[in-house]
Amino acid sequence: MTTLDADLCRQTPGCTGTVEDGYCSVCGLAPPSAPVRAPLPTTGSVTTAAAPGSVASSRLSRPAPPGSARSTAGRPLTSRRAATSSTRASSGRVGAGMVSLPEVPVPDPASAVLANPQVTEEKRFCGRCGEPVGRSAEGRPGRLEGFCSACRNPFSFVPKLHLGDLVGGQYEVAGCLAHGGLGWVYLARDRQVEDRWVALKGLLDSGDEDAMAAAVAERRFLAGMEHPNIVKIYNFAEHGGAGYIVMEYVGGTSLRDLLKQRRRGGRTDPLPVPQAVSYILEILPALGYLHRLGLVYCDFKPDNVVLQHDSLKLIDLGGARRLDDQSAAVFGTVGYQAPEIEELGPSVASDLFTVARTLAVLVLDFRGYQGTYRFTLPDPADHPALAGNDSLYRFLLKGTAANPDDRFQSADEMAGQLLGLLRESVASESNTPAPAASTVFAADGHPSGETDDGQLVSPPWVALPTLRVGVDDPAYASLTTLPDSDPAALPSLLAAMSPRTVEVELRLARAEMEAGDRGAAATLDRIEGGDPWEWRVDWYRGLLALAAGEPDHAYQAFDRVYSDVPGELAPKLALALAAETGGDLATAAHLYDIVARTDPGYTSAAFGLARCRLASGDRPGAVEACHRIPATSGSYVRAQLQAARALIAPGVTPPPGPAELAEASRSVDRLPLDPEQRSALTRDLLAAALRMLRSGAVAPDEATTVAGRPLCEHDVRLGLEQAYRSLARFADSDTGRIDLVDRANRVRPRSLT
Repeated sequence: MTTLDADLCRQTPGCTGTVEDGYCSVCGLAPPSAPVRAPLPTTGSVTTAAAPGSVASSRLSRPAPPGSARSTAGRPLTSRRAATSSTRASSGRVGAGMVSLPEVPVPDPASAVLANPQVTEEKRFCGRCGEPVGRSAEGRPGRLEGFCSACRNPFSFVPKLHLGDLVGGQYEVAGCLAHGGLGWVYLARDRQVEDRWVALKGLLDSGDEDAMAAAVAERRFLAGMEHPNIVKIYNFAEHGGAGYIVMEYVGGTSLRDLLKQRRRGGRTDPLPVPQAVSYILEILPALGYLHRLGLVYCDFKPDNVVLQHDSLKLIDLGGARRLDDQSAAVFGTVGYQAPEIEELGPSVASDLFTVARTLAVLVLDFRGYQGTYRFTLPDPADHPALAGNDSLYRFLLKGTAANPDDRFQSADEMAGQLLGLLRESVASESNTPAPAASTVFAADGHPSGETDDGQLVSPPWVALPTLRVGVDDPAYASLTTLPDSDPAALPSLLAAMSPRTVEVELRLARAEMEAGDRGAAATLDRIEGGDPWEWRVDWYRGLLALAAGEPDHAYQAFDRVYSDVPGELAPKLALALAAETGGDLATAAHLYDIVARTDPGYTSAAFGLARCRLASGDRPGAVEACHRIPATSGSYVRAQLQAARALIAPGVTPPPGPAELAEASRSVDRLPLDPEQRSALTRDLLAAALRMLRSGAVAPDEATTVAGRPLCEHDVRLGLEQAYRSLARFADSDTGRIDLVDRANRVRPRSLT
């Protein structure tokens, strides 16, 4: 209902700039968010008023994530799916203990009173039709009270309460605090409850029936609410024939004001990603609470979240409405409101759209978010926060998808993915691991993802994490207590299970894969036919493609999973494995690095990173990757062995020298190895030493020892002979034993006796 282009700025005293594409051309500040109200007809259809010059659309195309082949075209906009991975996520405190956030002091409430409370002209709109009112013309200032020239509805922007007024015989007014989409907010003292500060909220335009209804609805909604992140309502009082909601006074700084402070002087200074994500994570449970009560907030934006010390509060619930109320007006804000509101009205998915848009505004220099990019995102290459954080970009893509069914379906689901994104961001920026158990995926399928000789396990998909069974599935108990049986018999057992839930079908698909049964693809088709948004089907399609030796198809499937659950590490691990299998070592190393850096518990990521780095000629990088696995891990010894092998691996430039030999030897000496393992490592170390001595890459040096032997050819040969003979004792066949003895005979030093 408002056009931002060509509006005067007026955000800083004396600023002469105009707002162009969402930002002032002089001071760089964004204008206050323009509220959009959409009266809903009683016929059941839902409409919303669009900003002049804009085109309301309910089917805007969703930009695909890099590398994604998925398309949402053709999905019915009116279908509503249930969340597939809803998880109640609560951080316990802002930043989930991972981010140190600046504490925002709460100023003296009296200092927040406006000296000259006015509604500036560019913010004056008719409460009924949305047309501009109270504007200056022919040199005359705009009127604060009057009638709309378009619909003749009366308007008034004059505060009704003044200093000293006693509202309801109890609340003494101190002055105006602010004005919002629905009315003036006043500061007052409660003379009957220890003079505590309270906020009184009246109507911006008391002649607007929709606004009056919204104010009464806000009182009704808030009266029974008890949530630490939602402003508390105390009472409802009348004065001079008008009603006022009496609320908890929430002092502090709104997220919008925080952004304005960072943009002073024309700076481009969005919030750091971990800080912004922490704020959204803290406030999401409040929205989840409203949704569980059957309410939608409708107008979530930075203006309506207030920082107070180290906590956040959701304020201004004037636009909240019941999900089943088709007659109430819909309030929203250009740049935040979802595109389908006109056709479908508000929903949980549209509320979560506003959350994702708010996060985008916080972390991007988001010019044009209320115009050019009203429903879309800018090119990530133009924004460092997105260019360096693909998980964040995919999160925002999903949260702001044009089709509401493609978005997150609950605040808990969104929070679960956002918490994973926070861990990844913290690990990336601070190089400090932020591990946590996934509620969707189990641990690695194989401790290292490698065979004993350092090669990928076969088939490679068994190295990937398995999916957890949803605890709310009726077959949960049966699936988690399946008897140990012949893999070939398990598909028949699952096929006979009742009820045939999605979880049963998914487990059947995996059982068919494990048994080599070609029916897995048909099972996945059946699941997808019942729910096109079941992303776990794509997970299994990726596994099937890996099993079939089709890494490119596997990559595409895992890429779609990544876009659906961008906060999970397992899809990134799967993408890395597919890329490595397909020969794309650079992409694989990048993804392995993200997973290993965030959660060392995914040991296969560290092993994969070491493989890729070594294959690319980065010997120190491969050793560093192995050292990421902590001593408390069951894979620690294997990791140290792989580090030792990387130190002496041939075919890497520059070749290993005495320092690498000595370091590898010391590492092996410290490890608790069984006799066979120690003999095998001793063989590898001494064989490498002999190669270097014979090639002239190193000079003999009796002061340097390798596996307890001086670094000279005679002693190295003696040690290598002994290692081969020791290994011969562990051979599981006569042929293997004879081969090892022959090797020992060939390597032993020549003598005249």
